[in-house]
Amino acid sequence: MKNFIIRKFVKNPEDIKSSETRESYGSVAGIVGIVSNVILCVFKILTGLIFSSISILADGINNLADASGSLITLIGFKLAGKKPDKDHPYGHGRMEYLSGLVVSVMVLAIGVSLLKTSIEKTIHPEPLEFSIITIVVLVVAIAIKLWQASFNVSIGKKIESDALLATGADSRNDVISTGAVLLSIIIGKITGINLDGPAGILVAAFIIWSGIGLVKETVAPILGEAPDEDLVKDIENLVCSDENILGIHDFILHDYGPGRLFASLHAEVDGAKDVFEIHDAIDNIESRVLDECKVLLTIHMDPVDVNNPLVSMAKDLLQQIQHEVPEMWNFHDVRVVSGPTHINIVCDIVADYKCKYSDIELKNLVCEKLKEKNSKCIGVITVDHRYA
Repeated sequence: MKNFIIRKFVKNPEDIKSSETRESYGSVAGIVGIVSNVILCVFKILTGLIFSSISILADGINNLADASGSLITLIGFKLAGKKPDKDHPYGHGRMEYLSGLVVSVMVLAIGVSLLKTSIEKTIHPEPLEFSIITIVVLVVAIAIKLWQASFNVSIGKKIESDALLATGADSRNDVISTGAVLLSIIIGKITGINLDGPAGILVAAFIIWSGIGLVKETVAPILGEAPDEDLVKDIENLVCSDENILGIHDFILHDYGPGRLFASLHAEVDGAKDVFEIHDAIDNIESRVLDECKVLLTIHMDPVDVNNPLVSMAKDLLQQIQHEVPEMWNFHDVRVVSGPTHINIVCDIVADYKCKYSDIELKNLVCEKLKEKNSKCIGVITVDHRYA
């Protein structure tokens, strides 16, 4: 069924890096979610009202919220697919992240509302009428929700969409919540104990717990989470594979939405080589990264005095200090200004994520270490931080 829908309504389904293809996937998932959830909502609310079940009624309202969430996802993908304009030169890709956040907040709000209602129902229980129709409606709902979860999660993983993964997780939660309602009705029929309210509490607690997790996941890319490690390694390996590149640093990657990644880095090159030759090599590297990694990369060229023995000496000292001070993750841009009485070692050092020192404290510590190892050395140091 899933493959049939994709083949029917998604053009170029394998071109997942294309914004048009992503928009098609999102539209299909949104429409499927709206239609199926509205159907479930109608049947559950009618069943809950007819047989006076707060847990079934709440489950139906949850499906109505799911339909609204699917609508939000659909709108989010449509807006994310808009072309860049004067006010948004990097495009509108982050709208997909925002739509995922809205869905996650809705899940959390529904859980809180359902918890309140279920507690009231537990304190003041009402007679619950058993019916085979109720069982059939809930079993069919579970089957549909299982398919929904599989559909959204598989597409979400394929196109790496947090919004669809959040929607899929919500569908999975619905399977558990509807299953709990079904189980409480069956146990109530067998034992005569009214578990409608307690079942609603358990369902609400699970939805709240899941909602909190979904909010955390969808907020992360909006706040600026660390880039994917595999992508970073792929770019680093591709850049460093060129014989002209001696090393790289200051790698920064910006995420403006799926398929809209921009990066910059500094590449160390032999300062004695022809600048036009190096520039040509860097142009080729940037083109390869765009073709193979789908990242728009800008490389800043840093010329290095490869044959200067004082620079080699300074790097040796800094490597020794790096082993002694784990908070100093790396160093780069090493230059030496030598005078008759002292040697200025100019460089940038990179603080580790878990650095216990302030920037000034780390800088002073490294300068002291340099002085201890060679009394003529004076550190002129700038502290950087890791971004990738």
